[in-house]
Formats: sequence, C-alpha cells, structure tokens
Amino acid sequence: VACARCHDHKLEAVSQRDYYALAAILTEPRWTTRVVDAPGKNDAALARLKALRREIRQELAALWSDSSELQAVKLQKWASSNRQLLENAEPSDIAYPLGRLLSEARWSLPAELRASANETDLTIQPDQSILARGDPPHADSYVVKFASDPGTVKLLKLEALLGIHHSGLMKQVSGELIKAVVELRSVKSKDEIAEIEKAVDIAEKMHTTAMKLAQPGIYEREIAGRIEGISLSHGNPVSFPVILSIDGQTLHNHYHGNLLKPGRIMVTDAGSETDLHYASDITRSVPVGGKFGEEQKDIYNIVLKSLEKSVMSIKPGIPYRDIHLKAASVIAGGLKELGIMKGNIDEAVTDGAHALFFPHGLGHMLGLDVHDMEDLGEDFVGYDDEIKRSDQFGLAFLRLGKRLQENFVLTVEPGIYFIPALIDKWKSDKVLTEYINYDKLEAYRNFGGIRIEDDVLVTATGSRVLGPRIPKTVEDIEETMSLP
Repeated sequence: VACARCHDHKLEAVSQRDYYALAAILTEPRWTTRVVDAPGKNDAALARLKALRREIRQELAALWSDSSELQAVKLQKWASSNRQLLENAEPSDIAYPLGRLLSEARWSLPAELRASANETDLTIQPDQSILARGDPPHADSYVVKFASDPGTVKLLKLEALLGIHHSGLMKQVSGELIKAVVELRSVKSKDEIAEIEKAVDIAEKMHTTAMKLAQPGIYEREIAGRIEGISLSHGNPVSFPVILSIDGQTLHNHYHGNLLKPGRIMVTDAGSETDLHYASDITRSVPVGGKFGEEQKDIYNIVLKSLEKSVMSIKPGIPYRDIHLKAASVIAGGLKELGIMKGNIDEAVTDGAHALFFPHGLGHMLGLDVHDMEDLGEDFVGYDDEIKRSDQFGLAFLRLGKRLQENFVLTVEPGIYFIPALIDKWKSDKVLTEYINYDKLEAYRNFGGIRIEDDVLVTATGSRVLGPRIPKTVEDIEETMSLP
C-alpha cells in the first residue's frame, strides 16, 4: 500500500477501496521498473527501505504460495498485521507481487468499487514505455514508469485522437454499435465453428498430456509448461494463461509452484488458438497418481452429472440463466445426498445456498476470444432487455444469461469448490444454515475443487460438444492416466 502512498504515509485503515485503488495502478503497470519521482525520499529512508527488501519479498512469496484463502481475504489479513513493514516499503519491493495478488482478488470486490481509482494520467514515452501520474485518495502524487502493452497504447491513442481522458472513454461508447457487433459475432458460421474445433483438437492433446503427467513428485509448472509447449508447437499460443493447480478451490489459479502429492485433485483449465485466432477453453480435473478416492469420486460425479444435464438442456430459445440454475440444482441435490446440504433443494437454489460451492457462472460465449466480445462489455454480450444480470452472490457472476440461438458457441463449466475462507465466513455469519450442514462440511474443507468444462455448439434442435472426445468420466480418466 506504501507503493501508492510514497513511503511516508501511515496506513490508517484497511479498506476494499484502498485495495482497488492500488489494483487499478498495479494491474496494468505490473512490469514496474522504477519510481521516477516520489516526494519525501531521503538517504536514511532509502537505507531503511533496502534493509527491509528481503523481508517483504519473503512475506509476499509465502502469502502467494498459500492458496487456502480468498486472495482478497489473505491480503487484508497480511496488510493489517504488517503495517510497520508497509509503512517503510519501497515500491519496487511490492509492486509486482502485490499487483499479482490484487488482480486475482478483483472478482471479490463489490461492483460499486470497480469504477473507482481512475484519477491517473498516462502518457506514451519515446521508448514506448508508459508514464503514470496520479493522485490517489489520501496520498501524495506518484509518477511511475512501466512497460507498455498494446491495450494501454490503444487506449492512449484514443485519448489523443478524441481529446477525452482515458478514464472517461467508456462513457462515450456507442451502445448501438456494440449491440450490432455482438449480434454479428454471436452467431458463428460453418467456417468459424470449424476453426474452433481445430482449437479444441489442440486442447485435447494438451489435456491428455496433462493427465498422464499428473503423478506425485512432479511440480505443477512442469506440466503447465509442457502443455503450453504443445499449443506453441502447433504454431499457436494458448488462448489464455494456463490455469493448473492442486489448489482447485482458487477458481483461476495461475500459481504453478506446488509439488503434486497423492490424494489431491489437479484442475487444468487450458485452451489454444488457431492461426485465425479462434479459441478453445477446456477444463479437466484429475486425481494425482491416477486413481480417484471414494470421496473424490462422489464429488466428481456430481459435477459430471451437472455438466451432462446442462449440455442436454441446451437448445435455441432457452435462457442460459435457466440452464445455469438447473446445473446448480443438480449440484445442490448431489451435495444433499452426501449430507453437506439439506432442506428443499429448489428453495436452496432460489436463495443462493449452492453458491457456497458453485460461486461462478455456468459459462460464456466462445469465439475470437476465449471470453468472446467481453471487451465490448460483458452485459452487452450476455444479457439483453429481457434478461438482466442478477445481483445475488454466485448468480451475479454468470457471464451469459440471455436466450440461446442456433450457432452460438459457448462453454459449459460447472464446478464444486470447498473454499476455507468462504466457508468460515458463511459459518460465522450463520448464512443459510437451513440449507447447509456446516458440521458435515468440515470434513471437506481441505478437499480443493473440481471443475469440468466443454465447448458446446447450439444446434437447430439441441447441442453438440465440439472437437474430439476428451476423457471426462472417472473410468476414462483413470484409463488415460495409466497410459505411458
């Protein structure tokens, strides 16, 4: 937090607004190189900051490697207990690791905070780096130089062309133009569908390779690197940074430093791009060592059933929100059979009790981008005048809710996650105790998570899973993992 406050200002309070203000600074300039100007520096302060460098890095490295809690929760705890350290921190010590934490934590912030912290001026330098100047709330001005990325450069060129500050550009967009582009790109042609299937072909090789490598004693990074190499060997980059972790309770976990151990589930969410930039997005969850335990098998088969019923429910004219809720009902019903949930399942889903275990949406559009067109505005792509986004936890994160049309291509990706920090919060706040058996749930708190995802085409009469058959039943996964 001292990065934004230029060393000399105490952290008087820890608030989500502070975190998002810093995230807005750090998420884009994540390759911070140096502070060009920071008021209040002096030799004694610099000497003190350098002495603390190693301690700060060790603290944050340990924090990042522990994925047992929501990123935002652990960041708050760490900041609260390390105020003295933060007061004396040098920006280069904390900018990248803290930015990495914050970028993962963004999804857990209230929507009203996401539009804050835009009081930043950005200019392109002759060397194509970016210079950021700003006045964060309750802080001195800062000037930070960081490496540029194409998105930021485009933003600043628009700022120069239109004479509108980059923070206000989104207020000037043409809703009619966006809707027209979304309508055009949502319905895929035969050639586009064929391109997406090419990307799924590559993903199949990536995922079956990951399955065979998921053995005790292997580091996650070895497998993540191998499957990214498969994508590149076909001439194409991955369609998004590989998600591969035995800490599957962190929904989008890009940390790959864990050593695989028996008894854990490895979640791999990865896809490739074709030469024409069409994407695939597939997830498989497999047992380290090749054999599911009984408890793992129980949870896995609930998720698989939810996936299969969802795919069978897809057809033109059906709101995808309804299919999401059916998937949630299958998950809640399965957890009730295990004694983890209780009560009336329909009422439990209506009240959002399933979201403790399934806190994200069932899927999203797929095409030229893995979250197709969402840079135009997620609600333009996934919602319309008839179906509006919910504000209920879990359902609010459904990216696609509107009625389906023939030749839409979308993902179907149900999951069950046991997130210790979220379990503890709901339990302490006595949330929906009529539907959740918190005592039974304790036995699963270190389980991790399971997600299964396919890429699906909406046909005239139903749906079709795209690409080759990628192992996803318990039996098929175990058989594939037994192969050399």
